[in-house]
Amino acid sequence: MRRALALIPAVGLAAALSGTSVLAASPAGAAGSAKSAASAVAHGSPIAVVKANESENWFGYNQGALEPGKSLFHSITGDWTVPAASQHKKGEDEFSSTWIGIGGGCIDTACTAGDSTLIQTGTEQDVVSGAPQYSAWWEIIPAPSVTITNMTVAPGDHMHADIRELVANSEVWTITLTNVTRHQTFTQTLPYVSTYATAEWIEETPLLIGTNAGFAALPNLRRTAFDGGTVNGANPKLTAAEKINLINANTGKVYAVPSAPDADTDGGAVCAWATSCATPSS
Repeated sequence: MRRALALIPAVGLAAALSGTSVLAASPAGAAGSAKSAASAVAHGSPIAVVKANESENWFGYNQGALEPGKSLFHSITGDWTVPAASQHKKGEDEFSSTWIGIGGGCIDTACTAGDSTLIQTGTEQDVVSGAPQYSAWWEIIPAPSVTITNMTVAPGDHMHADIRELVANSEVWTITLTNVTRHQTFTQTLPYVSTYATAEWIEETPLLIGTNAGFAALPNLRRTAFDGGTVNGANPKLTAAEKINLINANTGKVYAVPSAPDADTDGGAVCAWATSCATPSS
């Protein structure tokens, strides 16, 4: 059964921890195209917590500003290799998103409260009518996700993502996603009110909107390693306490997990349809 999670509003935590006020802003015009209502995928659903370190829709790493030694998050980076997707259950459409973001997660490792905001970018690995599909996207909730239509994505591509506030507390952000393999880069600058409360490196079963609404079924995915992670320009120093496992809330069984942090604590792997995951060397 999912835990009812208190969500921190955008202004509250940032103002409380930084001592500053925050002005609301509306998103600027955006490049790309929103998905149609019939096939809409909301990558940016906040974490659906079952209990500490367990979620119905996320697996990977989540840092919170209220963890000891942590502070508000004004930037995040990460690299990953796009995983190959294949059908897990015959006749089923299955969806997965690999991303980094600020917001939407747990503000401490006990997950006593969550974050109501989320700015993120990543890749999509889906299986629809038995065939794999790949794409890139960005999203600021509650607005719908936006597909990056001028970027090609395929299994094995090396991706680099960077989300940063241009000036501290300005609420103006730049989202950059680069397909390093194909030398393609997307950049979007826009205003967004954030709590700055959490930072994540996540594999997700996104929220489907419309027909068959709810969290998506997860395809088979090749093991994916996040690396080169930073927050506020520094090594995030990931710990095992920040791991999030994916759980079936009906059966109580974990079915996708992250590895332990890598040796330099700037990344870790995620494994679908598994209860253990090998740790990358760095």
